[in-house]
Amino acid sequence: MEGGETTLSGFGGGGGGAGAPGVDTKVLHAFQTSFVQVQTLLDQNRLLINEINHNHESKVPGDLSRNVGLIRELNNNIRRVVDLYADLSSLFAASDGRAASEGGSVGTVRQAAGAGHKRIRSGLD
Repeated sequence: MEGGETTLSGFGGGGGGAGAPGVDTKVLHAFQTSFVQVQTLLDQNRLLINEINHNHESKVPGDLSRNVGLIRELNNNIRRVVDLYADLSSLFAASDGRAASEGGSVGTVRQAAGAGHKRIRSGLD
C-alpha cells in the first residue's frame, strides 16, 4: 500500500479475487475514497470548532463576528458529510443489489439522489 492509504477491514485487499466474494473493487475504492473525504472534513470541523470556541471565549468583537463565517463553513462541511454518507449508502445498496443478482439473497433499489432525505428544523434555528 502507498503512504496514507487505509483499507476497509472486512472487505479484503486489492483486486484479483482477494476481496470478499461479489464485492467490486471499484465499489471498495469508492468507499475508501469517501471515507477519507469524510475523515478530512471531520478533522477540519474539529479545528473549526476549536477556533469558534476560542473566539467565543475571547469575547473580542472581531473574533465573534468571524465566528459567523466559521459556523457557516462548519455547517457546509456537515452538509457535505451527510451527502457523502448518503452517497455511500446508495453505493452500498446498489452493490448489494448486484451481489443479489449474482446469487445473494437480498437486493435493494437505489433511490434518486436526495430522495428521502428531509431536514427537520427544531425551531431553534
